[in-house]
Amino acid sequence: MAIAESELGQHEIAGSRHNPRILVYHATTSLAATSDEVAWCSSFVNWVMRQAGHVGTNSAAAASWMNWGKSTDPRYGAITVIKKNGAGHDARTGSTSGFHVGFFLRSDGTHFELLGGNQSDSVKVSRFSHGGYTIRAYRWP
Repeated sequence: MAIAESELGQHEIAGSRHNPRILVYHATTSLAATSDEVAWCSSFVNWVMRQAGHVGTNSAAAASWMNWGKSTDPRYGAITVIKKNGAGHDARTGSTSGFHVGFFLRSDGTHFELLGGNQSDSVKVSRFSHGGYTIRAYRWP
């Protein structure tokens, strides 16, 4: 988690320029996108896992984490795959599939928090409502 936390504040650059750090995240997937405006939550998780000495999914798809590693209960640092309830684009995560992946921090009766990339175009901590999103998997190396 220290690796992910050290990236807090990285964000997309509006316009034709791209944040070189996000392009480094993308380089850890087979997509190897060259724009910081391509959804990058899974690229961020792949990069963090590589820095921590683990092999990730090599995929830019958030859903690729659904069967990675082993299943775990919700715990601090667990890779967490969520899906937006309802159809359509998710402006908070940039997802067109509705899936998003990040690192679990905590949960209460109404919300859960993830540290992730491409959360409002940044690496940040975000709260997601239990009513608006379904947690699809908690994974651990």
